[in-house]
Amino acid sequence: MAEQPRAEKVNMKIMNSSRLKKKRRVLVSGTKKIPRLAVFKSAKIIYASLIDDVNGVTLAAADSREIKSKKQDQSTAGKVGELIAKKGKDVKVATVVFDRGGYKYHGKVKSLADGARKGGLKF
Repeated sequence: MAEQPRAEKVNMKIMNSSRLKKKRRVLVSGTKKIPRLAVFKSAKIIYASLIDDVNGVTLAAADSREIKSKKQDQSTAGKVGELIAKKGKDVKVATVVFDRGGYKYHGKVKSLADGARKGGLKF
C-alpha cells in the first residue's frame, strides 16, 4: 500500500501560509497598559499570551495543558480564556487588544475570547 503523507504536508503548508498572510495583513500592537492577547493553535493545544510589544515582554501566558483536560474542544478553549483573564488580573491588566493570529473568529478562537471576557478582560 502506498502512503500519502506528502499530499497532507503540502496542504498543511498551504493552510499555514494563508493564515500567515492574513496575520501579516493585520497589524496589532500592545503596550504595558493595554497588552496584546495573542492566540496560537496547534493540532492539540491552544495558547494565549498577553504581550507588551513596546518592551518585547510576555506579561502572562496560558495554554490548554494547564487545564488538564483530555478533550481539546471549545469548552477547553473557553477555560483557557478564563485562565488568561485571571493571570491578567494578577499583573493588573484590565483591557487588551485581541490578536487572533490570522485564524478565523469562530470555534476555539471565539470561545477563548468569550472566556477571557467572562473572566473580566475588556477588548
